[in-house]
Amino acid sequence: MTRVLITGAASGLGWALAQRFFATGAHVVLVDIDAERLARRAEHLTRSAPERVSHHALDLTDGHAVARLVATIETDTGGLDVLVNNAGITHRSLACHTDAAVLRRVMAVDWQAPVELTLALMPLLRASRGQIINIGSMAGWMPVLGRSGYCSAKAALGQFFETLRSEIAADGIHILMIYPSFLDTPIETNALGGDGRPAAHKRSTVGSIRTADWMAERIIAAARRRDRRLFPDRLTWFSSLLWRLAPDVYQRLMVRKLGSELDAR
Repeated sequence: MTRVLITGAASGLGWALAQRFFATGAHVVLVDIDAERLARRAEHLTRSAPERVSHHALDLTDGHAVARLVATIETDTGGLDVLVNNAGITHRSLACHTDAAVLRRVMAVDWQAPVELTLALMPLLRASRGQIINIGSMAGWMPVLGRSGYCSAKAALGQFFETLRSEIAADGIHILMIYPSFLDTPIETNALGGDGRPAAHKRSTVGSIRTADWMAERIIAAARRRDRRLFPDRLTWFSSLLWRLAPDVYQRLMVRKLGSELDAR
């Protein structure tokens, strides 16, 4: 039986992935900071197969809590085959109007937490010759107005795991990097403003806003194919090429499309 740990599993893309992995017969380990919602999600799945579901409510930036989680997984499931680093947070605020605490929080959740969890679980993944699936973002490939901290964190995530890919290739561990664009998930509805409170203005977008189910279906398919990277949205993939080939043109188009961010102070 495949054993899958999913962070940020109580809502959005994490929950969509949890349902799909569960439907394949996997044992799913659901992890989220929202204890109440997480318990409801776990209860929903345990109605049909309680032996294939476990859940743990914790803050992934808490090193002691992560250590306890890793010890529990090793004891209760006997190992791990797939790690999905999905939990994340974003902000919508201009860099000069963003508290340093907000930037630290975004980096801690979006980069430090998945890195530390992965390294802590590496012995289990090495034993199973398992798979790591990271939910990055096209914002890690190109600048996006009003999301400087998020862009930085996702860029760091991509660089770390693309480097790690080569370093652990001999261990048989597979890494799949996902680079979506705009998704209809709680990460945006729960975005922080520059002062750390919920963002007060509506987000600006480019192209189609995809659903979590749409994205989850493509992630599962890419994982089965053992793809290394998934760029599900052609428009943003093209934009990332434009950023590399003609960065000044990209900057002008970005300001034109996302200019409302400049008015949100």
